[in-house]
Amino acid sequence: MPDPQTLALAAVIFLFAGAVKGVVGMGLPTVSIGLLTAVIGLHEALQLIIVPSLMTNLWQGAVGGRFRALVRRLWPMLVPAFLFTWAGGWALTAVDARILSGTLGIVLAVYSLISLLTPQIPPPGRWERLLSPLVGAVTGIATGAVGSFTVPGALYLQALGLGRDELVQALGIAFTVATVALAISLGGHGLFRADLGLTSALSLAPAALGMIGGQMIRKRLPAETFRKFFFSGLLLLGGYLALMTFA
Repeated sequence: MPDPQTLALAAVIFLFAGAVKGVVGMGLPTVSIGLLTAVIGLHEALQLIIVPSLMTNLWQGAVGGRFRALVRRLWPMLVPAFLFTWAGGWALTAVDARILSGTLGIVLAVYSLISLLTPQIPPPGRWERLLSPLVGAVTGIATGAVGSFTVPGALYLQALGLGRDELVQALGIAFTVATVALAISLGGHGLFRADLGLTSALSLAPAALGMIGGQMIRKRLPAETFRKFFFSGLLLLGGYLALMTFA
């Protein structure tokens, strides 16, 4: 049976992470894995994000009317990302979890800084066919090792010049693939616990409620204002995880 304290903690974190996703269209796995890692550890956090992340990203990836076109364009990145997640999952059994937690903190901090500074990342142009498999492979390793698809995966998608709604749907599709691959990797490496799997399933409800609430907030709060607060908080969280490990 799930531990009541872990269940309550997960409910609060996924309610907040779902609200973030509802406002900015992304961030549920990023926020939840960062907060959960800070309080219960990386291995447990990776297991808890599976069901809420999978279901909310399926929801996001299915809406928008561009599913087939996006899959046709993105499959050279998505397939290597899926396959290389297994290689990244090997690190969970071979590397100290504290080191991986600190690495996750660095990844979150770098992603937040890039997003806050909003540099114009050049589109790949004619190099897209070559770069997509490479970005997918690196992203898969990062997903398997620390559960983060954001660097370089999300940054690469943002550089493709997609429209706002297309980008939101593309992120949903990519995060769905990453979550399925992560679940398979965790199970294959013997890192999935039944009690945490049940807690993950039960966490879907607060994540969905948070997402609906976030969508309501988006209508009243300027998205740019929220985005700055979001990435500033994520930067602090990433810095905290890195300092706790390497300082």
